[in-house]
Amino acid sequence: MNETQSRDLMVELAASLFARGFAVGSAGNISMRVDDGFLITPTNSSLGRLDPARIAKLDHAFHHVSGDPPSKEVFMHRAFYVTRADAGAIVHLHSTLATAVACLPDVNTDNPIPPLTPYFVMRVGRRLPVIPYFRPGDPAMEPAIKAAAPDARAVLLANHGPVVSGKTLLDAVYAAEELEEAAKLYLTLRGSAPRVLTPAQVNELLETFG
Repeated sequence: MNETQSRDLMVELAASLFARGFAVGSAGNISMRVDDGFLITPTNSSLGRLDPARIAKLDHAFHHVSGDPPSKEVFMHRAFYVTRADAGAIVHLHSTLATAVACLPDVNTDNPIPPLTPYFVMRVGRRLPVIPYFRPGDPAMEPAIKAAAPDARAVLLANHGPVVSGKTLLDAVYAAEELEEAAKLYLTLRGSAPRVLTPAQVNELLETFG
């Protein structure tokens, strides 16, 4: 996929997420690796109204080289890219139900959503840690995400929303969508005693589907 195709795909998928309420206003940001750096949505831009030509371009050192100024949360994306070699794209959303889980004070912050479905495990992985609250744009969030990312493909930012990595932009979007569905199931079943996947079943899924 060349850079023009990557920009067009980013616009298409961002618009789809926006249209379905995964982000509102200028909330959320998306990035992806390209051959000579990274593409990332501009600061204060709406995922529903991106211009492919104005998407910010960063070099391999995360310096802005072209396009509109990048999201003020570049550091959030960098935390995954420098920690996870398999991260080819990052999706940060304020999706309602995943954010709701991130607002609950009594969840297991190491892994708040149990393995209710195989698809959640296949897309999001074994762990979904909750990162302590930082104000939006606070670069102190970066080391906190870096500390969690080696064994987590995604995190929940307390009182903020999910940050999800994937091998490709499609993978990251699919994982973000699956995370929102898992949050819906978790909140629906909260207070009951649902059947969850066993550790052996989780291991089999990760060994089979990575």
